Amino acid sequence: MKYYIIAGEASGDLHGSNLIKELKKQNTSIDIRCWGGDKMQEAGGELVKHYSELAFMGFSEVLMNLRTIFRNLAFCKEDILQYKPNALILIDYPGFNLRIAKWAKQQGLKIIYYISPQVWAWKENRVKSMKQCIDKMLVILPFEKDFFKNKWNWDVEYVGHPLIEVIEKHKAESKAAPLSEKPIIALLPGSRKQEILKKLPVMLEVSRSFTDHQFIVAKAPGVDEQFYDELLKDYSNVSYVTNKTYDLLMQAKAALVTSGTATLETALFGVPEVVCYKGSYLSYQIGKRLISIKYISLVNLILDKLVVTELIQTDFTVDALRNELQNLLTDENKKQQIQKDYTGLHQLLSQGGNASQKAAFSIINFLSK
Repeated sequence: MKYYIIAGEASGDLHGSNLIKELKKQNTSIDIRCWGGDKMQEAGGELVKHYSELAFMGFSEVLMNLRTIFRNLAFCKEDILQYKPNALILIDYPGFNLRIAKWAKQQGLKIIYYISPQVWAWKENRVKSMKQCIDKMLVILPFEKDFFKNKWNWDVEYVGHPLIEVIEKHKAESKAAPLSEKPIIALLPGSRKQEILKKLPVMLEVSRSFTDHQFIVAKAPGVDEQFYDELLKDYSNVSYVTNKTYDLLMQAKAALVTSGTATLETALFGVPEVVCYKGSYLSYQIGKRLISIKYISLVNLILDKLVVTELIQTDFTVDALRNELQNLLTDENKKQQIQKDYTGLHQLLSQGGNASQKAAFSIINFLSK
């Protein structure tokens, strides 16, 4: 059995790697070719393209890199045809993967989508074409199953959230030494240089008001150390760690986190957080007219209420961020309420069981029919 798996971001690499491990547990003879990252390669996939070559953020950035994107699409199609997989497994990354899915369906390939595009947030009209070209959809957020069934009459399978098993495993196995003698504030400014440059400078300025704390940046894989060294050189109580994001979150008293999967990871480690977002002016103006959700944080979206503060675009300032961090560190009632909500979040996302194992079983069972 041959699988071709495509993930285009760090989170997709993580979940793709655990899926590969579970697929190989259930069938040791399978062969996997993939687009992803180091984790998928280490899990046993033959890596074709690293996600660091694929990730473009925001509308304006995508427009500026259209030539590269179309070149990658053409190369991907040619590589799939040469490899001749039994199934194509697509992990999130909708701008690229939905184009590949439509093309692959025309080639007669079986298409499984693991981790649905967030069509409930924007571009809901994509669902019509998704139903036509995706043979099996596996979702990881509890409200997605009802969304697809009730609004689009599409039966999809909820497998639970793969972060649950990843984080529980890390908590059980971690033997990390203390990262600082001071109380730690974790900074998670994103995985791409262009988004880091939008958010990290604001976070760094806040550190000047909390000299009794150590601010530690979670370095993004694929971003060179010199990039961080230059940004951090004028801040005495700021450092960074490499490949230790989860150890950092286990030790942090609070966190300043860019919107995305990191907000959920932070919550599942029980760390009070402020969610930060700032994009280019053009990307933000277009996005706010197209996106139809109340919140940008997955924590707030899943629980359908404001659990963690969101500072978006012009609200994301040094003063605002400083005040919110101060509240997280000193307001005991706020901290207790956040922890109560985090417990509810964990219970919701655990309902599907071990997501990677369940997804692998579902894929193999589906293809055997």
